[in-house]
Amino acid sequence: MNEKVIGIMGAMHEEINSVLELMNGVEEVSFGRRTYYTGTINGIKTVLVFSRWGKVAAATTVTSLITKFNITDLLFIGVSGAIDPKLKIGDIVIADRLIQHDMDARPLMPQFEIPLLRVSYFETDPKHLAIAQQAVEGMLNMGIRAFIEPVEIERFLLYNPRLYTGNIASGDKFFASQQDKEQLHAALPETLCVEMEGAAVAQVCYEYEVPFAVIRIISDECNENSSIDFPDFIQNVSSRYAHQIIENVFGLL
Repeated sequence: MNEKVIGIMGAMHEEINSVLELMNGVEEVSFGRRTYYTGTINGIKTVLVFSRWGKVAAATTVTSLITKFNITDLLFIGVSGAIDPKLKIGDIVIADRLIQHDMDARPLMPQFEIPLLRVSYFETDPKHLAIAQQAVEGMLNMGIRAFIEPVEIERFLLYNPRLYTGNIASGDKFFASQQDKEQLHAALPETLCVEMEGAAVAQVCYEYEVPFAVIRIISDECNENSSIDFPDFIQNVSSRYAHQIIENVFGLL
């Protein structure tokens, strides 16, 4: 039986640095213009890396994790923009399915269908979905005041963050207008949030048969206010979320 090796991809450098605090025996490996951090978390072999932005970059990164570093499981954590109007900044979405919203090979095949694979959605396997849910629920039950400064809670109105499980859409587009948001919601009404990497990573994991979980922290509302205080949110909120969630995940493995 192969030894478990967990790959962790983060969508921001700040999230990577926060998770890096959990690792022991860290070594750096440069490969393909990326820096991979190898070590252990809670005694489990781990490889941590910045995904880079966009579908191609993230797919390249996870392919290297699988083929060079021989990971057996993949965790992706990062921020995303809310599409479903019930979501608020600071909420967390765990994907049960991921779709590439910019895949459109019509009339050769239906919109959103991945060529040759004959699927539109990539599903998270139940075991990894359950672990991710338990990890996030544990963090929320503890209360974010344990690791988020009061000034940040007030600034971003993080009074009652919630966990949602559902569809995440990915594509090579940053959503920064209400019109874009409404168009995506109309085309894919079950979508909770949107980002630029998750579904591409899920496709690679699907093709290599590597189980995965994608966890996204809502940083903005995908409209004209999307860039307000974004760097501050990444540095002082989402990176601390990532640290706590990953720590909880490894306590469940």
